[in-house]
Amino acid sequence: MNSKGPVENPAGAAAASAERQPRRRRKELVDAAAKLFQEKGYEATSIQDIADALGILKGSIYYYIDSKEDLLFAVIQEVHETALANVERLRQIDADALTKIRMFIAGHIRHVAEELVKATVFFHDFRALSEERRQYIVAERALYTNYLRELILQGQKEGTICPDVDANIASMAILGVINWTYQWYHPEGDRNPMEIGHAFADLVLGGITCTDESHRPGHRGQLGELPAGLDIGDHGRPITT
Repeated sequence: MNSKGPVENPAGAAAASAERQPRRRRKELVDAAAKLFQEKGYEATSIQDIADALGILKGSIYYYIDSKEDLLFAVIQEVHETALANVERLRQIDADALTKIRMFIAGHIRHVAEELVKATVFFHDFRALSEERRQYIVAERALYTNYLRELILQGQKEGTICPDVDANIASMAILGVINWTYQWYHPEGDRNPMEIGHAFADLVLGGITCTDESHRPGHRGQLGELPAGLDIGDHGRPITT
């Protein structure tokens, strides 16, 4: 007699399929909501709009959510949790700080590019969340920012990042630059996400690194140093002092 292995319980298979159905439908709901939030904005999108996009009755949506904000939170949480998962993967890699900063930047830009619709909603509509949910995301986002700051401090200990660099300012500046990718990135552009990521990493690393031999206190401030008596006034207009 030939053995064909255990026979699957039909009842169990049916139950598993039934469990997957709500999860799949909820994902479709979140994806459709994200697309509409991106196109119309969160405030301008109604539950009816989402129901129409899915071809279902408006009342059916409330089987999966209690409010429209639940959908916004689901979109934002998905983007954020994926980003944090990328950080956890980086933590497991045995590499120097500069390598990890490059991977952080390139991975972030790739994530934004691959999830462009949801990333756009994240950055545009985050403040539409309730105070409680907003504070939750802010607290979680601090873990992401702090990790980049840790890498900069690590690089300073390793002697590859200039000791004059303020890790707090640098981490916020880097995130500001790479987050803005969602505003101008187009999938049909000349550069793919990884090429863009490495180009950004080149700029960042070129701006924060120096060696013990080349370092002199305050030497970074000499780059583009303003002539004596000239300062930058309101709106970037040069003024004399």
